[in-house]
Amino acid sequence: MTERTPATLRVAYAGTPEFAARALGAILDAGYTVPLVLSQPDRPAGRGMKLQASAVKQLALARGVPVAQPLGLRLDGRHAQDAQAAQAALQAARPDVLVVAAYGLILPRWVLDLPRLGCLNIHASLLPRWRGAAPIHRAIEAGDAETGVTIMQMEEGLDTGPMCLVERLAIGADDTTATLHHRLAEQGARLVVQALGRLAEGGAAALPAVPQPAAGVTYAHKIEKAEAALDWAQDAALLARRVRAFDPFPGATFGWQGETVKVWGAHATDAQGAAGTVLRADDSALTVACGRGALSITRLQRPGGKRLGVREFLSASPVPTGTVLRDV
Repeated sequence: MTERTPATLRVAYAGTPEFAARALGAILDAGYTVPLVLSQPDRPAGRGMKLQASAVKQLALARGVPVAQPLGLRLDGRHAQDAQAAQAALQAARPDVLVVAAYGLILPRWVLDLPRLGCLNIHASLLPRWRGAAPIHRAIEAGDAETGVTIMQMEEGLDTGPMCLVERLAIGADDTTATLHHRLAEQGARLVVQALGRLAEGGAAALPAVPQPAAGVTYAHKIEKAEAALDWAQDAALLARRVRAFDPFPGATFGWQGETVKVWGAHATDAQGAAGTVLRADDSALTVACGRGALSITRLQRPGGKRLGVREFLSASPVPTGTVLRDV
């Protein structure tokens, strides 16, 4: 097989959010030719709900890389015309490999078969744990001590493909999805460049893949807004993890005076009381009894307001001790 260098290895890319943009930037910085980027269509965002391009699209256009934004990729699906146009664009791009990170569309067989070296996925978990859409959130919510990045050869199953590279990363006691996301994005960008380097030097034989273990499969289901409401009947330790897992989206919440209050900082304590009862409300914490233990809340936000420390929040919105907080 002819040896390739970064300049000659053609790397198509499919991704949408900031996590994926980090890796695309690293691939471009490493000197790889990126003939085409696929990203989700522009979506309404912000208070004005104006159409906004994805982080990947913005980076690609800034670096002079063509972008395609099909609504779907199934040639026999409801967006068949889009899929056909994407197929023609990918064929014209002649990629040796397609790198995928948080793209948002399932790749049908024709996409997987198109690059001669296949499709590599950057997945933010230690597969087979946390296959699916929200691996960072679910790892924190579950109380995992570590996570990491897996570079995987893609197949038609949901994150079931064989693993090429795996690197672990400790989850800190104060990590939120936002902070862990940043470190995993950097890790994923570095690992995928490493994987591409092996392909450039020695082809597929230089990047062997091993099957995922059959044991330990878990699924990271998409985060729903309905999960945000804190259920005081649950264990305080679980609720504290959810506060961290749901930062920055959707934000853990509780109802107070007809408003939905978001919680951005909290930890579990051993205090006891009837679930939902405010046990303490002072400059250091708003402590609410849970089914087991209590949740000491230190950072909150009212609708339309800023994130505030508990002292500032309570000075503007007092919550008397003994109050029973209800669902939102």
